[in-house]
Amino acid sequence: MENNYTRRKKAIRELAPKCAYHSEADGTIIEWLTPDVSQPSEADIEAKVAEYKTEYDAQEYARNRKSEYPSQGDQNDMIYKDNKNSTTTHADAVEAVKTKWPKDNSGPV
Repeated sequence: MENNYTRRKKAIRELAPKCAYHSEADGTIIEWLTPDVSQPSEADIEAKVAEYKTEYDAQEYARNRKSEYPSQGDQNDMIYKDNKNSTTTHADAVEAVKTKWPKDNSGPV
């Protein structure tokens, strides 16, 4: 799970590649150690953090689906048996998870 500290570090790395700095436990910059690289403004960092949070939140359905899908071994077994028996067990199992956790994050349904 991403937290604000992780997002701040990622934002600073993206806004100022190859920089070095010291920060507080919450990710606030207390000393900029790379004089040849411009320090990003707090507003720029916060905007990037908000962007990352939006991206993370938009993928909640995918994280929920991942924990609900049958294991890879079980899915392979279902596919094998479906091919052998002309059934749709695998497709039904996957569709049940997709229905429960729709992409609009309105789940569980």
